[in-house]
Amino acid sequence: MKARDPRLVLQAAPLLRQQLTTQRAMLDVLIALVPATLAGLWFFGIGGLLVLLACILGCILTEWVFSAAEVRRERLFDGSGVLTGLLLGLTLPPSLPLWMAFIGGMVSIGLGKLIWGGLGQNLFNPALVGRAFLLATFPIAMTTWSPAGGPGQFFEINASNLAAPFMHVDYDGVSSATPLGLMKFESQGTALPDLLVGNIAGCIGETSGLLLLLGGLYLLWRQIIDWRIPAGIMLAVAVLSGLLFLVDGSHYPGPLFSVFSGGLLIGAFFMATDPVSSPVTPRGAWIFGIGVGLLVVLIRNFGGFPEGVMYAILLMNAATPLID
Repeated sequence: MKARDPRLVLQAAPLLRQQLTTQRAMLDVLIALVPATLAGLWFFGIGGLLVLLACILGCILTEWVFSAAEVRRERLFDGSGVLTGLLLGLTLPPSLPLWMAFIGGMVSIGLGKLIWGGLGQNLFNPALVGRAFLLATFPIAMTTWSPAGGPGQFFEINASNLAAPFMHVDYDGVSSATPLGLMKFESQGTALPDLLVGNIAGCIGETSGLLLLLGGLYLLWRQIIDWRIPAGIMLAVAVLSGLLFLVDGSHYPGPLFSVFSGGLLIGAFFMATDPVSSPVTPRGAWIFGIGVGLLVVLIRNFGGFPEGVMYAILLMNAATPLID
């Protein structure tokens, strides 16, 4: 046997190498979120930026403090903490006090990730765990919306952002309702171009449907997420909302409004597709996505809240082991 042309190759495990690493996957998701993040900063200014930074800081510090010394550096630099903080911040109002955003980041990592055993073992999406905690604990702050200001007001900070911890918060006199709130409580629709561009009141990173869709397509192109989950969500929302619209178009929104309003797109592409808390089989992905979509429409139209994406994903996260 010639050394240059061996018929038997002996090699230590692992024999197969995968180019996609945790850091690479997290980086791809962060890249996909850049357009929607920039749009949120364009419309909500430095106040929105401070909320994002507070969430990320809360996540990183919690990861550092409660991780074992031997894995602390690895966990800190795998990108999951930064991604969790960014996702949480993008789903928060730009006027939220910074101390609340910081606590939300702590809860996202502490109760949404570390308590389950760390990365890859959580049952629920960590960012949504933090958001659910904030909504239950600070409902007024989480449902007070600032109108989109544009670049001319970039350096204007909401007074509520700098509120002292656990003290009474004075919100700015000017507030605005989100498109979902206007539709649910006033039966007033919002033009599709405004939903696509994002010049509306809402959470920091949920307003620009076009840029969220662009980020989602990037993830699909990179094969980071399972296309069946966002497809199932949007298909279920479009079909069920379309049926309700045919029954009473003056009371129920149409399919396009339902898909491009609120947090549906960021939830469908960036949160429901979390590989840890979603099913691993193709059939399970369809069941999961359709279940999320159906719950979103039911909560939005028949529940007490105008939005239902967060609860829909968390409920289906709980059903993931059964689906698998």
